[in-house]
Order: sequence, then C-alpha cells, then structure tokens
Amino acid sequence: MFRSGSLNLHRWVLAAAALLAVCQPALAEKRVALVLGNSAYRNVPQLANPVNDSAKIAATLKEAGFDVVDSRRDLPAAETRRALRDFADRARDADIAVVYYAGHGIEVDGSNYLIPVDAKLERDTDVYDEALSLDRVLIAIEPAKKLRLVILDACRDNPFAKTMKRTVASRAIGQGLAKVEPSSPNVLIAYSAKAGFTAADGDGQNSPFTAALSRHIATPGLDVRRAFGFVRDEVLKTTGNRQEPFVYGSLGGEDVPLVPAPAKPAPAAAAPAPALSAQAEARRDYELALQLGNKNALDAFLKQYPDGFYASLAKLQLDKIAAEEIRIAATEKARLAEQERARLVAEGAQRSEQSKAEADVRATEQARIAAEKAKQIAQDQAAAAEQKRLAADAPASAKEAVKEKAVNLAALPPASAPADITKSVQAELRRVGCLTGAADGDWNAASQRSLTLFNRHAGTRLDAKVASVDALDAIKLKPSRVCPLVCEHGFRADGDRCSKITCAQGSVLNDDNECEKRRANKPVAKRDTDDRPERPVRERPRPEVSAPRPQASGRASGQVVCDQAGCRSVTAGCRLEYKTFAQGGPYPSGGNVEVCR
Repeated sequence: MFRSGSLNLHRWVLAAAALLAVCQPALAEKRVALVLGNSAYRNVPQLANPVNDSAKIAATLKEAGFDVVDSRRDLPAAETRRALRDFADRARDADIAVVYYAGHGIEVDGSNYLIPVDAKLERDTDVYDEALSLDRVLIAIEPAKKLRLVILDACRDNPFAKTMKRTVASRAIGQGLAKVEPSSPNVLIAYSAKAGFTAADGDGQNSPFTAALSRHIATPGLDVRRAFGFVRDEVLKTTGNRQEPFVYGSLGGEDVPLVPAPAKPAPAAAAPAPALSAQAEARRDYELALQLGNKNALDAFLKQYPDGFYASLAKLQLDKIAAEEIRIAATEKARLAEQERARLVAEGAQRSEQSKAEADVRATEQARIAAEKAKQIAQDQAAAAEQKRLAADAPASAKEAVKEKAVNLAALPPASAPADITKSVQAELRRVGCLTGAADGDWNAASQRSLTLFNRHAGTRLDAKVASVDALDAIKLKPSRVCPLVCEHGFRADGDRCSKITCAQGSVLNDDNECEKRRANKPVAKRDTDDRPERPVRERPRPEVSAPRPQASGRASGQVVCDQAGCRSVTAGCRLEYKTFAQGGPYPSGGNVEVCR
C-alpha cells in the first residue's frame, strides 16, 4: 500500500515538472548590464545629468528583469578599469551584455575615449593614459553570445579642448565622437548623437536621449533596433531636429529584444489583423534599414520583404551604394594609371610604352567620369523615390508634415551641405595643412581653393564647390600633412611651423624671401614706360619637363610654360594662369597655361 502510494506520488511529481517545463518561457537568457555615470569631474565644470541618467537606466534594466545590473557613478580611471574587468567575468556566460555610459567622451585621431572624473588631459597624449578607449569597453562585453550592446550618452562638448596642449600639430581632436564600424558580429554601438555632432545634456532631470531610451529600450518583445528607431524619432522631435541619435553595427534577420515578450495563451477566436499592419511593419523596418544606411541592413530587409513597394525602394538604395563603390574603384584606377604614366616618363621609357600609358590614363579618366554620372543618377532616382514614398505615406490633410519628415531622413541628399559638415571638412583641411582660415561653416572661395589644393597633392578628384561627406571621409583618411606648408613673406617653413627670417646686419630680405647684402642707392634714369620683363613664375619640377624650345618669332616675356609636349617661353604680352584639368590644364592635377588677350 505504501509502495503503491509512493509510486503514484513520484509519477505526479514528474508530470508536474514536465508541465512546468512546457509552460516556462522559451527564452531563459542571462542578461547582464554595467551602468556608468560621471558627473563630478574634478578638473573641469561638473555635469548635471549623467548621474541622474545612469540611475534612470539602471532602474529601467532592473525592472526589466536583468540578472545583473552593476551601477557605478563618478569613477576615477583605476576604478573604471576594475569595474570593466569585473564585468567581463560576469559576461562570460551571458547571452546579452549591455554597457551604458553617461558623461564626457572625446575623439582623438579617429578613436573614441571615455573620460573618468579624475582626468586632467593637459596634453593630447594624456588621453592614452588617463582615459579609457571604446575598444576596452568592447573587450569587456566580448564573451556575450547573442547581443553585445554599448550605449554612449557622451557626445557632449569637449571641456578639455581649450586648455589641452597639442604635442603634434597634425593630431586631430574632433567634436562629439568618431564613427565606428564594429568588426565583431552581433555588436551594436548606440550614440546619443551622430558621429561628429554634439548632444544636449538637457534642461530637465535627464538628457533627451536617456529620457527617450528609458521609455523604449525595455519594451517586452520589441527588437532592439526598432527600439533605437523609436528613440531617434523622439529625440529629433524633442530637440527640433538638432540632435539625431545613431546606431552603428548590424545584427542578423531575427528580432533581438532586450526583454522577451510574455507568453500569451492563444485566444479562442483571434481577431483579424488590420489590413495595413503588414504594410506598416514593412515601412518601419525599411526606415530602420534606411537609418543604418549600409548594404547589410538593406540586404537583411530584402531577405524578409523580397517583394512589394518597400522592396523596390530598398533596391534603389542598394543601387546607390553600388554606384558609389564603382565610383571609388574607378577613381583609384585612374589615379594608379596616372602614377604609372608619370613613372614611365621619369624613367625615360620607350615612346610606345608611354603612349600606351597615356591611353590608359584617358580610358580610366573616361571610366571615372562615367562612374560619377552613374552615381549621380542613382542618387537622384533614390531621392525621387523617397519623396514619392513620403508623399504617399503622409495623410492628405498633413502635406506640411511630409516636408518635415523628408528633412529628417538621412538618406536624402541635401540641397546644400549642413553647416556642421562644412565645419568638419574645414577642420580636416586645416589639420592636413590645406586651409589657413577658420572653420566657420562658410564654404567660401578660400575653402574651395583649399579643397582644390588638397586634390592636387592627394591625387583625389573631389568636387570643390561643395563640402560633402565624401570629401570629409577622404580627408580623414590622411594621417598627416598633405599640402606643403606655405609661409608669408619674411617667414620660412620649419617643420609644421613658420619661423621668422632674421638677416645679418648689413643684409636685407629680398622679394625671393632670401637675405642679400644691402645695395647702395644709385641714381637711375627714369623712362615713361618700363619694359623690364616680369619675374619668372616658379613651378614645381615635373618629370616630363624637357628643354624649352626656342621661339620662332616675337619677343619673350621671361616666363616659361610647360605642358606634356615640353616647355617654351611665354610670348611678351601674354600671362600664365593656373587651371584644373577640367578647365583645360595640361595635367590631371592642374597646371599653368599661356593666356594671350
């Protein structure tokens, strides 16, 4: 009797355990988070909201059921490193690892650093010792299996910039944070503002970014990418389109929510979904892929939505990306062909080889021009399709909302470069030594000449009429000075500085910036006209220069002009003008031509 009762009890326990296993949620993931907030900076003015922001996010993640939420505030450098080391141990067996940081961040030479509260940063090189790189944070969350997420509310103005000493003139220190491209899979890095821009600390208890983040990031069942899409829309609206959060990195095709959706019993009679729900889902996912703006995101969208209106729009965006890749390849091929031609000329190669090289230069240049046109066509088509989409999505009674939404889409090419992009291009031109003026956001004639000068010395073919994102990316690729240092009269180049020329007693500085002995004043006969020739214009030596040909007739002006056929004297009454290749100059990088009027 007792044995029979025990057996029945044992069977009942096994059945109950099996039932619990079936009813348990399918997602039993381990989720860990490290939340850092730095407000009480010791060597610069304190920040009001980072500690409040970190407390808000820590509370949000705890309510969302995270297994570990390690919240720290106002940490010096040594304690921050220890916190990251301890968190790396917690992330070893986690599925989802999140690091949230609010405080000061800085970008130096394209790398991002988080600033502890005890940092002084008296020199630009101190950032390597006193700050923590973003790469160090990524190492801490690297063991997580499913999602590695870093959230940075750190795109504020750099308070150390005014007092920080530059040890190397070419070392770039930008505003906001630099763009990142995670090399590991399943990594997302979220900025409170797009790379190169600054974010507001906020007038209330929390920053606009953190306030929106706390409302969307822990929504049960909501994919983390869509959550950041909602955060972006809310911050743009709150700040009047002045601040746009941005997400870098990519995930796979499956939804990855920070908080799993609760298990729901199947309804007896499920209500039919609204007719427009599928279309609305496609629109949301397309806008997210458009915000990410890379090929992987658009490919993932097309894999989920292979047909339909939004699939056609995604294909146009992919065509635009492909056209840009072809343009970059054609530009590089043209540059290499020009280098090969110059090398053959310098080495005195046979005329047949030089002719073949010149033909290659012409062919690659034509291919480059064709690629530029194809890229422009693809951009125009994508932009036109986007405008039609916005007009179709907007209610008929809200036409004005269509225009406002069009401004918010980063994929649409703007009619003119924003002031922030112009300032960034000017700042980069100053860094590589091609611009001497201030980065004031005014793309004037001096700025255009500086970009033309960059094209000449860097071998690029950027459009100097506008300050574009392409120009910004191309200049950032140059690690040091590109344009030679040009000093005013009375100064000479000394490394990256201009040093004043001091002549010995009895000597004076001449027009050629050289010291010569002072000449005694002698009476000079005056004439009504001055037939003296102008001072010759000095040109940089080119490998294809040959001896100047004698003039058959006419008087020479004393100047010399060179082109691919050789050098010759400039006829009296004529002058030299510098022209680019597109304006009729003799070389792809431009040169002097003889103008007679």
